[in-house]
Amino acid sequence: MEFIQNVVEYYDELYPVTEAKKKFYNSVKKTYTPPVKFLQIGCGTGALEHELAQDGSDVTGLEVSRELIAAANLRRRTQLTAVRFFQLSTLDMTRFLGKSFYNVISCLNNRIAFIHDKTLLRKFFFDSRILLAEKGTLVLELFNFHLAEQAPVTPLAERSSIRVRMMSSLKQSGSKLMYLNESIETGNGRILKVMENEEVYPLTKEEIISFGTEAGYREFKFYSSFDMDEFSQTSKNLICIIQ
Repeated sequence: MEFIQNVVEYYDELYPVTEAKKKFYNSVKKTYTPPVKFLQIGCGTGALEHELAQDGSDVTGLEVSRELIAAANLRRRTQLTAVRFFQLSTLDMTRFLGKSFYNVISCLNNRIAFIHDKTLLRKFFFDSRILLAEKGTLVLELFNFHLAEQAPVTPLAERSSIRVRMMSSLKQSGSKLMYLNESIETGNGRILKVMENEEVYPLTKEEIISFGTEAGYREFKFYSSFDMDEFSQTSKNLICIIQ
């Protein structure tokens, strides 16, 4: 994420907290006794985390990017909610966070794909299971990598706002991994890199079931959006609800 500083200013516009996402998490909250305890992995600038905390829920956000965590903490200073942010990777989360504590753990916006090692991905599923309380829920949001299996380069859906648009693509790497390239175009036509040949792991529905089952998860539900639309092999995105 060498050029992540180029997108910090526009992050909330490109990754908005949609009404569908709010509705989804509100429904999840109703299945647990308040205050619901959330762990958000790859929290970005913390917009969703503050939305979750408005009703008194206890929210922890993890982020590896120094620039993004700084923006998240700046937002926290202006709002009186039970939110905390840590610059911490998934490798270390079981060392520093409470075991069997969280009701809901989420890793959204394709961030799980940046764990680009199969062994470490397996560790992620085991570690999330350790951190979840009884009957806890793991939520994943990622690209449907089946769509990128054949073509040398696969364009991803653009993200845009009034001020900026983001172009993204996946490129075959000659190994199990893929390369993610992202850039933004600002309102004055300036093109800025966000990611250049960033390695990602093309995690599929089948591997999620395999890794999750190995870690002790028993129930897997798959959708194409937070509107709970049915998932198919041609869906652009994959939403996973795992327990």
